[in-house]
Order: sequence, then C-alpha cells, then structure tokens
Amino acid sequence: MPMPQAGDQAPAFQLPDQDGNSVTLAQHAGKHVVLYFYPKDDTPGCTTEACNFRDEHSTLQGAGAVVLGVSADSVDRHRKFASKYSLNFPLLADPEHRMLEAYGVWGEKSLYGRKFEGITRTTFLIGPDGRVKQVWPKVKVNGHVDEVLGALGTKAAPAKKAAGAKTVKKTSPAKKAVAKKAPVRKSTAKKGASKVAARARR
Repeated sequence: MPMPQAGDQAPAFQLPDQDGNSVTLAQHAGKHVVLYFYPKDDTPGCTTEACNFRDEHSTLQGAGAVVLGVSADSVDRHRKFASKYSLNFPLLADPEHRMLEAYGVWGEKSLYGRKFEGITRTTFLIGPDGRVKQVWPKVKVNGHVDEVLGALGTKAAPAKKAAGAKTVKKTSPAKKAVAKKAPVRKSTAKKGASKVAARARR
C-alpha cells in the first residue's frame, strides 16, 4: 500500500507491545503520536534511534506526545531489546507485516547490490485528531529526534544545559577540599624544621 501523507487519516492498528499489552491508535486519541518504524531490534542504527527516543522521552511527553516503535520482531525479541537498553516506551510487534504494509514501510530494499524485503526506516507524526501531520521517509538516525521535537514545537537543548550545570556544581567541592589540604602540608613542614633545630641545639 502507498505510504500515508500529511493530511491523511492514519491507518488504525492493534498490536502487542514488549509486555504483551494490546496497543491501538484509538487509545491515544487526543494526543500526538510519534510512530516510528525501524528495521530490526538490537542493531547499531536501530539501537541508537531507540536510545535517542528514550533519552528525550520526558521532553516528548511534555509536548503531549506518545512514542511507539514498530518492527517485524517478535514480542520476545522486543522484550529483550527494551530490557537491555531500559527503553521507556512501547515497541509493537508486527511479524505478519500487517501494520507495516498499511503504512507503506514494508517492501523491496537493496543493500550492496542484494535485493530483499524489509522495513524502510520511517517516522510518522500523528495529530490528536488521528490524521498524519508529518512524515519522515528514509530517516537518518543522527539528529532525527531533534527534528521530531521541532515539529512538536519544542527542543532538547534546555534539558542538556541543565544537566551540564549540575556537573559544574559537583566539581566545586573537590576544589575546596584540595585547598584545605594545603595548610596541613605547611604545618608538617614547620614541625620537621623545628625537630632539626632542636637536634642542632643538642
């Protein structure tokens, strides 16, 4: 099937997540849904993408969005993947490719001259009304989460700055501790000098 475009009604779905819970699009009516399709659990690009969504999950939630990842992997593989990287959002299992085909992300791919069927890395931003607001076909992983945050009218930068500020505060007590040690060394030196002087008098 052709890939839904901005303004189209997002295809309905019902799939199990990594915990076996049934997830549907209707459950998230009234919220933005970041629906991202990825090729395979625990592979380099897919792991980076999942961890980026994990790290910005609170920012996405603050923007009123729900994150859902989808691949053809099984519930069991999803569970292992989510557990290994502490993923904090649902991963939907679609081994029969029903949802993948409904969203037009399953088809022939080519790699190093070899053709095979697989998933095209694609993200859909679905609005609170259930219609597609934006599509990112053939996603480049680096910087992609920032693109999604931008489409939601927010960004990740403030959270990163706050984390950096905490790091600076943590280093200052250590500097004070070093400064306090300096007088102790001087007093030790004075004691050593007085002992030498006392021996000389004898």
